[in-house]
Amino acid sequence: MSVGAFQGRLLPRERILWTGAPARGLLFSSRDALMIPFSLVWCGFAIFWTYSAARQGAPLFFDIWGAMFVCIGLFLVFGRFALDAWLRRRISYAVTNRRILIQRDAPFSKFTSIDIERLPDVQMEGERAGRGNLRFGSAASSSGYPSYGYARMSWLPALDPVPQFLGIEGPQRVLDLVMKASQDARSGHRSASDA
Repeated sequence: MSVGAFQGRLLPRERILWTGAPARGLLFSSRDALMIPFSLVWCGFAIFWTYSAARQGAPLFFDIWGAMFVCIGLFLVFGRFALDAWLRRRISYAVTNRRILIQRDAPFSKFTSIDIERLPDVQMEGERAGRGNLRFGSAASSSGYPSYGYARMSWLPALDPVPQFLGIEGPQRVLDLVMKASQDARSGHRSASDA
């Protein structure tokens, strides 16, 4: 990933230690253990209901209503994976000596900056084939209410409200770098305040 994506965002005396990007293509997460069966049941029932209503000669309204639920079901089964992969192609990550930076480009533009001195709880998930996730904060929603184990249904990991590095290469190495930078920033701040 290009360092240039973050050059305009750097503070004075801030330097980039690492840059990266999410994994490309299809990306499964632990939440899919519940979401995939749910989406298959939803889609299957919607297709069955719509077919049954059409076969019994129900009014046109029932066909339209059922078709809407079939479309939602097809998105949950297939479309959400394609949309998430497309969104991840627009995300860049960086670790500096002072902050964690996440840049997401249009259509859902967002820039996230986390002060490395006040780093929230960092969790590492997976390291399959040398890739994994780093999550900066708990699984609570951005509004502060608990998510009850993903009950918020963040169907698209790329739009999860909790800042994270998704599907990065060498997550343990990046975690070690983040923790060292955090420790260095805190010790540098302490020594500056002692002087």
